Amino acid sequence: MRTSFLATGLMAAMAFVSPAWAQELKVPEGFRPLFNGKDLAGWHGWAIHDKGANPYEIAKASPDEVKAKVAKWTEDAKKHWSVEAGDLVNDGNGAYLATEEELGDVEFLIDYKTVAKADSGIYLRATPQVQIWDYTKEGGKWNLGADKGSGGLWNNSKDAPGKDPSALADKPLGEWNSFRIRQVGERTWIHLNGKLVVDGARMENFWDRKLPLLKKGKILLQTHGGEIRWRNIFVRDIPAAEAAEMLRGKAEGFTRLDGSSLEDWAGAAANYEVKDGAIVCKPGKGGTLHTKEKYADFIARVEYKLPPGGNNGLAIRYPGNGDPAYVAMCELQILDDTADMYAKLDPRQYNLSAYGMTAVKRGYLRPLGEWNYAEITVKGSTIVAELNGNRVLDTDLSKVTDYMAKTPHPGKDNKEGFFGFAGHGDAVSFRNVSIKRLP
Repeated sequence: MRTSFLATGLMAAMAFVSPAWAQELKVPEGFRPLFNGKDLAGWHGWAIHDKGANPYEIAKASPDEVKAKVAKWTEDAKKHWSVEAGDLVNDGNGAYLATEEELGDVEFLIDYKTVAKADSGIYLRATPQVQIWDYTKEGGKWNLGADKGSGGLWNNSKDAPGKDPSALADKPLGEWNSFRIRQVGERTWIHLNGKLVVDGARMENFWDRKLPLLKKGKILLQTHGGEIRWRNIFVRDIPAAEAAEMLRGKAEGFTRLDGSSLEDWAGAAANYEVKDGAIVCKPGKGGTLHTKEKYADFIARVEYKLPPGGNNGLAIRYPGNGDPAYVAMCELQILDDTADMYAKLDPRQYNLSAYGMTAVKRGYLRPLGEWNYAEITVKGSTIVAELNGNRVLDTDLSKVTDYMAKTPHPGKDNKEGFFGFAGHGDAVSFRNVSIKRLP
């Protein structure tokens, strides 16, 4: 369990107070301010380059150790951060500033103004970073990509989507720039001065690229060698339904599978029913409800909601009979793996694992009662699963040789089959199901 690294009692230490004339903020509808324009309430220092400062190391530290670290970093920040005329100002040196609040799926607004040869950035979920820099040749960093402008996810891998902004949108140095950043899971959309420069790209986890981003984390404002000013810092939590709509994106090429009836489905139809536009497994019933058409390579999109302890599965390349966990290419588990009854399962049994073959990255389910959004991409022998915008499974089943309970999966090499739901007696609900064939 991750521990928060908020440090109590630090607000008094953050004695960066602006003149009393500071005007009331004009907060956009639906947002809340992260900076009040007067002082650093809600923020503390964070010296990211110190030993033990990355969020995974912080999570392992004791509360007293965290408190001591944050106090030290905040003391350094006080030397380099101030509030002037309602602007949050850094002189280009010292500890970064971090929000006390840890944020998940959010829309984030912030303005900045910087100087020649400056280099800065914004950490999302305590992870670097949305790049800010001098985009001119005189800035001396065209060799690093500064000629492409600010707003890219600069710490993504070389040539990865989003690493470079899609357009040069910076205003001339000395003018204010405005970011609108939306993040759902790892998926990140960035507008700079009204231009979309990153369109739903995955933000890679700089700390461990094998893992998704943290489910929640702090926003950090970077210091990097030149004065930078910030203002109009606001945030809005993105609810689950809006998040799913953003992740679903464009529907070109997708076939919507009926959720108002079971006409598009075959198999164990008698064991499922339709309620409020969702396909629901009848309590105490089971079996596999599957498409009428077979698919080879495809992308499937589906929302699902779990009852407490709920158990079901996504049947991938299912032949039409038998247990999909073994005779299909695989069953991707659908499971309330927060339930106590499942606390000691094999890692290859948890939610969206390739059942019995490949373990999943856990911790990205929404709370019970909320809809989860999953996107499954099947190509050849590979399966990639994203849960609520987080890549939690990336496996090549042709390379699996170690099976849970030493039980083989004869269907894992299936080249095509049906897509469906593998019921196990619980009232798990599915809606907004669509599928796209891949060439």
